[in-house]
Amino acid sequence: MLLRKKVTSKLGNLAENYAIEFIRAKGYKIVERNFRSKFGEIDVIATLNDVLVFVEVKARWSQKFGSPEEAVTPQKLYKIKRTGEYYCLIHPGLPIKLRIDVVALEIANGQVVTSRIVNVD
Repeated sequence: MLLRKKVTSKLGNLAENYAIEFIRAKGYKIVERNFRSKFGEIDVIATLNDVLVFVEVKARWSQKFGSPEEAVTPQKLYKIKRTGEYYCLIHPGLPIKLRIDVVALEIANGQVVTSRIVNVD
C-alpha cells in the first residue's frame, strides 16, 4: 500500500509539473503551488490578465474511469471555491475577478497525449 501511494504521489507531481509549464505557455503567471488550509487544497494559484485563477490538475492514465475533468466533482469545486475565498481573505490586494480552471491531462506510456484547460466558472 505504501509503495502504491509513493508511485501515485510521484506521478501526481509529474502531472502537476507538466500542467504548470502548460499553463505558463498559455500566459498564466504562477502565484503559488499546493496551497493548503483547513478548507482544502488548491494545486496551483495563478493570474491570467486581471483574473486570479485557482487551478485543479487532474491526470488520467486510462479512460477506464472517464476523462480527467469528470473526476472534479461538485464537492471538489465547492472546496476549491471555499479555499480560494480564504486565500483571498489572507492575501488582500489580489485581482477581484476569480475563476476555477481544470488542467486535464491524459497520459499514455509516460507521455502526455492530450492536455486542455477547462474553465469551470
